[in-house]
Order: sequence, then structure tokens, then C-alpha cells
Amino acid sequence: MTTLASLNTLTDSAFVAALDGIYEHSPWIAQRAAARRPFATLAALKLALQDVVNTSSEAERLGLLRAHPELAGKAAIAGELTQESTSEQAASGLNLCSAGEYARLHALNAEYNDKFGFPFILAVKGPTGRGLTRTSIIETFARRLKNTRPDEFAEALRQVHRIAEIRLNALFDVAPQLGAQVMDWCETIGAWSDPDTGLTCAYLTPAHRRTAAQIMQWMADAGMEAHIDAVGNVVGRYAAHDPDAKTLMTGSHYDTVRNGGKYDGRLGILLPIAIVAHLHARGERLPFHLDVVGFAEEEGVRFRSTFLGSSAITGQFDPALLDALDADGIALRDAIRAAGQEPGAIASIARKPEDLLGFVEVHIEQGPVLLERGLPVGVVTAIAGSSRYLVELTGVASHAGTTPMGMRRDAAAAAAEIVLLVEERCSGVPSLVGTVGQLEVPGGSVNVIPGACKLSLDIRAAIDAVRLAAVDDILAGISAICARRGIEEKLWKIVEADAAPCAPRLMDALGAAVERAGVPRFDLLSGAGHDAMQMAQITEVAMLFTRCGNGGISHNPLETMTADDAELAGQVLLDFLRSYPA
Repeated sequence: MTTLASLNTLTDSAFVAALDGIYEHSPWIAQRAAARRPFATLAALKLALQDVVNTSSEAERLGLLRAHPELAGKAAIAGELTQESTSEQAASGLNLCSAGEYARLHALNAEYNDKFGFPFILAVKGPTGRGLTRTSIIETFARRLKNTRPDEFAEALRQVHRIAEIRLNALFDVAPQLGAQVMDWCETIGAWSDPDTGLTCAYLTPAHRRTAAQIMQWMADAGMEAHIDAVGNVVGRYAAHDPDAKTLMTGSHYDTVRNGGKYDGRLGILLPIAIVAHLHARGERLPFHLDVVGFAEEEGVRFRSTFLGSSAITGQFDPALLDALDADGIALRDAIRAAGQEPGAIASIARKPEDLLGFVEVHIEQGPVLLERGLPVGVVTAIAGSSRYLVELTGVASHAGTTPMGMRRDAAAAAAEIVLLVEERCSGVPSLVGTVGQLEVPGGSVNVIPGACKLSLDIRAAIDAVRLAAVDDILAGISAICARRGIEEKLWKIVEADAAPCAPRLMDALGAAVERAGVPRFDLLSGAGHDAMQMAQITEVAMLFTRCGNGGISHNPLETMTADDAELAGQVLLDFLRSYPA
């Protein structure tokens, strides 16, 4: 069996021979990587090979892409593929395509080659390494045909590196055990949704309660004491030998947005559970209590109030929210009681800051930064603050054909100007982003000037002063636009969350664990809100981001990650726990 130790001591030619086939018909990659030895970890070797490709000429990278065979193409049918490609395509059943599937793939291959000038490349063993279905392969093929050439060139190279990663795992007889477990668990609870299709798991719905019960069972199976608290949080404790020890907390949320992804939030619950199971199997205890919390609600889907779970843990839960109604007129307090919990007990679950060592959250990045840098994990520096508003504009609905342009009070035109105002004000300022994510013309008609329009505002930045200055300018701009156009405006603030910087000492501890895993430390900002924002009110916090695939997309069924990245995040978190800077 090949080992890193033996690979590090081989001659250059033997090193190249040992890695033959890792990159399709491209021995020059291993030749250039040989000089970078020794490699301390398999992750370090993977990144070194990747870096050789990324620093090569465009012609060399194009040649690498063109060295790959078409999926279910002529070479496959003729039996002319390499042993590795033959095995990979067979793992997804591409050797068993129906006549219709072969015809579809043949047409897609031709269209793709004509557009991009290189063959379609996909790691057909997929995120888990076990193989994608033919249907998902064809759907991915068709979706990626819509990319621009620069974007698709970059994505094809990422798929090449993923293929190489899977082949290296096989060469070294390595399987991502923690990562595979997390991926399997995500599949299990990802199948439970409020509607029949997609994944929507809103607060205290049947799917949500079923998910909570399953997470609690996994916690118990891992060796934890587990329960569901008064607000619906699933809490598991892996106790230290000393009952008076302090507590380190970790976790994330298990609710989802409408038609969301399988890993948002849930990775940060399930990965620590898998780590606890590993520790428990070894009979290993930590010098502190480790509490894993599956926060019941973070997304605000059902009752339009975010962070219900973590606000209760921090003692910031607003009792007035118990009167909030969902779309069916069900009050929050009644939903809690229907789930078997007592609203009056919510205040009692608040944690005392003096009992806590800190809070660390693992989360998918929900963006493309790590993906574009080719890094599996990153250390979060801060979570951006957020200001969110709903805006209602009222003009005059009138006939589209008889009202002169200069006499209109068009609410939609005012909204369009506001959208551009937000874009202009938030462009070019570091960490500042602004979004109008909802835009509606209620009861609009093709031949009627819009008399009303509703829109949302979402302004975020890592520095509160930057965010608040942008909010002031945008709100003033909205007033000026509406005054000039004769439009009435109403605004409702729905979220005001301060930025939450991560604790430098915890960032350094995570960064050191990342480097010990053979990966360079990379720091990045979180533009998305997380439960760690709430936890920062009572203790120090840290976050570890894990790379997203599919362009970094999240809050979407296309949200994805790999078992290998989850594995590396797990190893980093385990190292962090074992060397926690008390």
C-alpha cells in the first residue's frame, strides 16, 4: 500500500510513476510536484498537485482538460478509457445507458465541445465518492452548458481536482469516515420536508419535529445526554469527568429556508455529533463539557423572526414573539405547546456566561471564496451586521395608454430607482453589500401603471459604522426619490443585528489546527448571519467555514459539499477541541 512516508522518499521518477493516472494523461503535474516534498498530510499533497495545475500556463491547463474522455462517448463505447476512467464511469452506470440516454449524452457532448472547446468533465463519483445517478449527471451537464467559457473553464478544472482527490483516496486506501457519516445523515433528514418536493423545514412543523427527534437520537447513540428544550433546541452534552468543569458549546441550526439545501446549518450540528461518537468509541473525554446544540430556528421562515433558538440560549428571547402568528393564524406559543414544550419555561434555558468557555460553529461558506481559492476550509474573522427593511410604496394606478409619462406616479418606477440606488451605494466599499431580494407589484396588470409596490432592503457589513452610514444614505435617497415622483413611502425595520467579530485567540487556535491538517490558513468574512452572532452576546465565538460546490450556491437545492471537505473540517474541529486554549 502506498503511504505518504514512502512517497516522500521515492526518487522523482518513482514518485511520478506512483502517481500515474491521478491526473489523466498528465505526468507533468506529478513531475513538478515532486520538488515540493515532503508532504506532511494527504491534504497537503492534494493542494500541491492542485497548485501545480493552477500555476501552469493556460495552454497546459487546456491540454489537461482535453486529455479527459467524453462521458459515455466513443472512447467509452470502444473500451479505450484508462482503467480509472472506466471504473468511475461504471460507478455511475454510464456503461448501462439506455439508447435514449446515450443519444442525449452524445448531443450534449457535441454541443458542449462546440461551445467551450474541451470535453465536459464531471467527477461522476460525486460528493460522497460513491457515484452520481445518470439522471443527475445529465441534469448537471445541461445546467453547466449555460455557463460562460471562463466560468466553465474554472469549473472543469475543479472537477479535475475532485477526480484526482478521489483517485488519491483510493491509492492511499483512505476513506472520509466522519465526512461520509455526516453526508449520510444529511441525506436522511434532508428527505423530510414540509411540502412533498424540495427541502423546507420550518419551525415546529411535522418535518421539523421529526428532524429534532432524529438529531436527539443520534446524539444519544454517540454517547451524549440529549434532550429537546422549551424552544425546540436539541441539546446534547458530552460530559467531562469533572462535573464542575466549564462548558464549550458548538452547533448550528436545523431549520431551513423554503426549498433550501441539505447542509446549511446542519453540517454544524452533525459534524460535532460524529466527532463525539469517535471520542466515545475511544473512551476519550475532554477536559470540559462539550454541548452540541441544534438550534431550532434561525431562518425566520414561519414566524418571520430569526434566531429564536439561539436567542433563548443567550437569554435574549422576546416574550412578545409568543403572540406572533404564522400564515395559518397559529400563534407561536400554541405551536410550542403543540410540540410538547412549555413557553413559560423558555427563560430558564438561558446560559450563564461564567459557565462557558466559548462557542465554535462549523458552517458551509454559502459563497464562492473558498471554492475559487481551491481551499477546503477557512477561518472566519467576523460575521457581518445586518439591517433589513420592508418598504411599501404607494403611487396612483392609472391607464397605461392615456397617462403621459410626465404625469405618472409610478410606484414600480420608483422601486426600480431604489434598486439602482442600493447597488450604487454599496458598490466599491469593502465588506458592504446591499440587496433588494423581494420586489412585488401587488395586483399588477399589463395595461395599468403600478399604483403600489413592495420591496425589501438588506444591508450588511463587517463594520457597523459602515453599514449604518449606508443605511442612512439609502433611506434618505428613498425619501428623495419618492418626493420627486409623488410617491408615499412606509418602512418597517425587521432586523437590526450588530456585526460579531470572532475572538482572535480562538481564530488562532482554529488556524493552527487548519495548518496542522496540511492546509494553509485563510481568513474570510461571513456575509451571512449565523447563530454565533447571538452567542457572541454571552461568550467568545469562532467559526470554521467549509467550501461549497456548484459555484458556492446556498439556500438552494443545488447546495453541495464533499465528504472529503467535511472530513477535513472534522479533523480540524477535533484537533481544536483536543488543544483548546483554555
